[in-house]
Amino acid sequence: MFFFDPTIIILIPAIILSLWAQVNISSTVGRFERVQARSGLTGAQVAQRILQNNGIYDVRVEAVRGHLTDHYDPRKKVVRLSESVYGRTSLAALGVAAHEVGHAIQHDNDYVPLRIRSALAPIAQFGSYGSWILLIIGILFSYGPLVEIGIWLFVAVVLFQLVTLPVEFNASSRALVQLETGGFLASDEIDGSRKVLRAAAMTYVAAVVMAILQLVRLLAIAGIFNRE
Repeated sequence: MFFFDPTIIILIPAIILSLWAQVNISSTVGRFERVQARSGLTGAQVAQRILQNNGIYDVRVEAVRGHLTDHYDPRKKVVRLSESVYGRTSLAALGVAAHEVGHAIQHDNDYVPLRIRSALAPIAQFGSYGSWILLIIGILFSYGPLVEIGIWLFVAVVLFQLVTLPVEFNASSRALVQLETGGFLASDEIDGSRKVLRAAAMTYVAAVVMAILQLVRLLAIAGIFNRE
């Protein structure tokens, strides 16, 4: 028998925003992957030079498979750049590479929001799926404490997504400054990398909206709004 969960309607704005953000990042990256930086430097070279310019010598730059799989691993102190960034010279590649190094600079400077996000990461990772399991079990067995634990676990997910915003926006700001002051991009090339990073930032905004509306949906399922 077909079952329709009416609370899914709560997520519609977030779903629309997420779809738009994904289309936007794909089209923007695709556009600026075709524009090559006049410096001729690859993403890996720029990442390494920015690290050196900031006196950071204990962070490695490695290639990782996939597309848009770029990230900084604070535990192993590794900047991992995807195939479309590591050996490429496009404005998109340089912008993404500089952004990931921006996280390494944050780590080196003991940037507080990054520290908070790292602390919340394991709780949020468990909460993203564990909260729903506890909620369902709590509702099935009419056991309120489990429902409450599930809700608080998902609150941690929302907090993680919220603190991710300043971390990502700050990394992009650092990246653009490094690209321009380091002479890696000319003044007329910076705007291309800025558009790529701005499009990437919108995916994080969409994730925050989704997390918040998921929390509202979870509260609705738990019947919180129906209590007198």
